[in-house]
Amino acid sequence: MPLRERTSIQAELTPPFVVVEPADQTAPFVFCSPHSGRLYPKALLERSRLDAHTLRKSEDCFVDELFGDVATLGAPLIAARFPRAYLDVNREPYELDPELFGEPLPDFANTQTMRVVGGLGTVARIVADGEEIYGRPLPLAAAIERIEQLYKPFHARLAQLLERTRRRFGAAILVDCHSMPSASMSQPGGLRPDFVIGDRFGASCDAKVTRLFREAIAQRGYQVQLNRPYAGGFITEHYGQPFKGVHALQVEINRGLYLNESKLTRTDNFDRLRLDLALMTARVFAELPPIIAPRAAAE
Repeated sequence: MPLRERTSIQAELTPPFVVVEPADQTAPFVFCSPHSGRLYPKALLERSRLDAHTLRKSEDCFVDELFGDVATLGAPLIAARFPRAYLDVNREPYELDPELFGEPLPDFANTQTMRVVGGLGTVARIVADGEEIYGRPLPLAAAIERIEQLYKPFHARLAQLLERTRRRFGAAILVDCHSMPSASMSQPGGLRPDFVIGDRFGASCDAKVTRLFREAIAQRGYQVQLNRPYAGGFITEHYGQPFKGVHALQVEINRGLYLNESKLTRTDNFDRLRLDLALMTARVFAELPPIIAPRAAAE
């Protein structure tokens, strides 16, 4: 692959993610922010037909900061440093879009998912509002390099955090943290709720945990919905295996609560929302249902 891309990854995105660890993990939780990365490699900016501000439309702006207090409450937080427009770790490793590349894709590439068809595969073809990122085909080797250097280390570390938590407490709960536009693009003028919790319609998490999260959010005065329009992406689906003691929830926050969505800057309500999230988290940690409560692992 071109040396410039490889050099960009090594020089600008090392390490590719950060893990904020508690002094002592006291809760069976792992928090994940896969889309809040805001380090845009030169290789992406040079290849893109879009300016840096437009590329940021796919970013879950400042979500890692909103959940930044979870470590002081006793749970680790892993956050990507690279942006979603460069590589999306909330996808299968090889959800690759044939329209993006000027050469045949390998047999192991999954080219038929709805996410790929929509232009939002592992390496995105478009930003969130539908604008094409690249003016010319992307070398396949560049995509593979991103997957090898960024995607795989991120998921290896996330899996390690979850397994460590499961072994220590007997169960692990992954909270995958995201943000959503305040209005639906498919339904102009249709406002979204403050929060959407996704548990894959009950498949990725024990219902008692989902219900506790919903109650904790509602108690702070926010409107919350379940699974619609977001039931959970690859991370929630892949890691959420309640029968193995690993539960996963996706939490979507309405950007209108904390962000100027045109300027992509924090509003005056940012600090209040961060405090509310800390209070919600503290309640969930304190009231975790007995079926999931911390206990000595059996193995």
